[in-house]
Amino acid sequence: METAPLFVDLGKPKPTLRQIADLVKAGGADALTEAIPRADHARYQEIRCRSALNQVKGMPFEWTLNPYRGCTHGCHYCYARRYQTQFELGSDDEFASIILVKANFVEVLRAELDKPSWKRDYVVVGAATDCYQPIEGYYKLTRGSLEALCTHGNPTGIITKGPMIVRDKDVLQAITARADCNVCISVPCVDEDAWRQLEPGTAHPMQRLRAVRELVDAGIHAGVLMNPIVPGITSKPALIERTVKAISEHGAQFVGCNVMFLEGGTRDHFMRWLQQEYPQLVDGYQQLYARKYAPSAYRKEVSALIAAFKEKYGLKKPGLTRRSTSNPVSSTRQPHSDPAMPRDADLPFRP
Repeated sequence: METAPLFVDLGKPKPTLRQIADLVKAGGADALTEAIPRADHARYQEIRCRSALNQVKGMPFEWTLNPYRGCTHGCHYCYARRYQTQFELGSDDEFASIILVKANFVEVLRAELDKPSWKRDYVVVGAATDCYQPIEGYYKLTRGSLEALCTHGNPTGIITKGPMIVRDKDVLQAITARADCNVCISVPCVDEDAWRQLEPGTAHPMQRLRAVRELVDAGIHAGVLMNPIVPGITSKPALIERTVKAISEHGAQFVGCNVMFLEGGTRDHFMRWLQQEYPQLVDGYQQLYARKYAPSAYRKEVSALIAAFKEKYGLKKPGLTRRSTSNPVSSTRQPHSDPAMPRDADLPFRP
């Protein structure tokens, strides 16, 4: 008679981020022999994380959660591309084709939230790479993280381009009943050409806006981030107005926006892409982005135009920090006159 083994074979432990970096440094991406290829042509490497909560500086919040590294959305302007170099991976195709999955993420997060030292600070999910990229449908790490935050009544924010977020509106409703909960869905521009070029792996902008409507109708505080405005591509007033108008028509409770910034691996990737797709803009970009940010005067001009359209269509300021209960969002939107155009009628791409 056969006897059962005394211990269950738990298999080979998942590598850590440091071990992944060492593997890639020694043998390139091909060294990730355990990465699982899927139908979307990306490879998914499960890893073991030692912490889930990540403290950040220089943001309107102090803590973030990122269950995944890399993103199949593949947005060419994404500032998270530069983080791939921390793991010896490239900021070009490898950003969108090699995704690191923190398989024990929810377990680690629950343990951190259980610590007496945790003071229920505001936590934003998805501030680096998208927490609702398609693989979330399989791993459900974002949903598990939200359930953990809900259990602790923890104030929560989410940033995503993924309409899959509506799957979790039950959890978001439960968080809303216990603490502040803000959802920011990223829709930089509703123009289809700009979407296809800049965000090749994302859902259609209107699908994202329909997700905003569904969340708002479910009683969840949800709005839109028009980040980023890409000079010379999505900076024309006509495109900005179309986008703000569509955001308003889908019931967004706030809208925020910034001009694109470029640094590190993101700058390298974007400039290579720009040379291929918009070579006529390269010289202007080299002057406009002599530093990380576009000049203050340019950013202020863009902000003034967006503010005028927000006023015209009755939209509020961004809600990524804790929501104020003293200034509830009005459900009525009164039409306003057209905002004054900036001095250049084609909101300039000019260095």
